[in-house]
Amino acid sequence: MTIWVNEQIDPCGIIHSCLACCDEQAAKECHQTWQDNLTEEQKQEGWEAILRTVDSWDEVPVNALKLSY
Repeated sequence: MTIWVNEQIDPCGIIHSCLACCDEQAAKECHQTWQDNLTEEQKQEGWEAILRTVDSWDEVPVNALKLSY
């Protein structure tokens, strides 16, 4: 099973938002939205929107919103 994890991370490396789901298309759309919503100032400060995959729900950060699709 592949689980798609979207994370919005501040310059200190703290995760501010995290969504996880098994639907690749939904994950990519969410990631694009997060990328588009970062301001130039946030990007210059080091904010990031990261999309990654994991193989188990145990690898998803605890604070993630876990979607069943």
